[in-house]
Parts: sequence; C-alpha cells; structure tokens
Amino acid sequence: MAKPVYVLNGPNLNMLGLREPSIYGAETLAGVQRRTEARAELLGLEVDFRQSNVEGELVTWIQQAREAASGIILNAGAYTHTSLALLDALNAAELPAIEVHLSNVFRRESFRHHSFISLGARGVICGFGPKVYELALEAMAEILGQQPATRA
Repeated sequence: MAKPVYVLNGPNLNMLGLREPSIYGAETLAGVQRRTEARAELLGLEVDFRQSNVEGELVTWIQQAREAASGIILNAGAYTHTSLALLDALNAAELPAIEVHLSNVFRRESFRHHSFISLGARGVICGFGPKVYELALEAMAEILGQQPATRA
C-alpha cells in the first residue's frame, strides 16, 4: 500500500469555525478533514490528517513523515512566519511539501508576507479557504506521479 500524505495543521486551526470567521470561514477543522479525505480518495491517495498547537509536535510529525509518508501538506499557521525548526524539519524530511493557508496572507498584515516554510516547499497555495487542501492534494498527486519511488 502507498504511504499516506501527511496533512499537518498548526496552532489555532482547531478553532476553525469559531475564530475570525470573516477571515477563515465558518467550516470547522473536522469539516476540512472530511473534505480533504474525500478529495484524496478520488485522487487515489490516503491522507493522515493531524493538528497541533505545539511546534515541537509538528517537527516530530515531519520527521516521522520521512519514513512513513509520501509527501507533506502543511498549514503551519502562525509558525509559518517564525519557525526555523519547521523549515529544518521539512528540509530533513526530503519529501515533497506544499504550504497552504486558508486566507490570502498577502492581503493581510505585512508580517504575514514572509514565510520560512516556503523555503522547504514545492509550492504555496493560499486564499481559497478550505479548497486550498483539495488544490494541494491535486498538486501532490501530480508530483507523486512524476517521482520514482524512493525509500521503502
């Protein structure tokens, strides 16, 4: 069986549907997970969907992904703009990674315009609400279809 794509979510994403719905929308993280899993199934992918408010836990999951996953989709939340640890973990994982954000970070405060995570990602998808996860899965399916199998 193929390895899953890790879909990792950072701080405050567990508050979706409650936190600033004018920015992040009304859909809960559970709804985003259902949507993501349904799209993955249509693409022939399996996902391992997780959320943590703890930076170190996200680092650990990215490290685990090196052997256990085929790729990473990461919404690092506010850690996007601060975390060298997540960038280092992404680089060490040596897997295709896609950065996602529900909001268009470039239409927001200037401190959100810089991402450390982007340096370790194949691409960035932002501004389309929960649809960013589906778009990232489509891109990941294409990336994985072009890559020769590596580690067993």
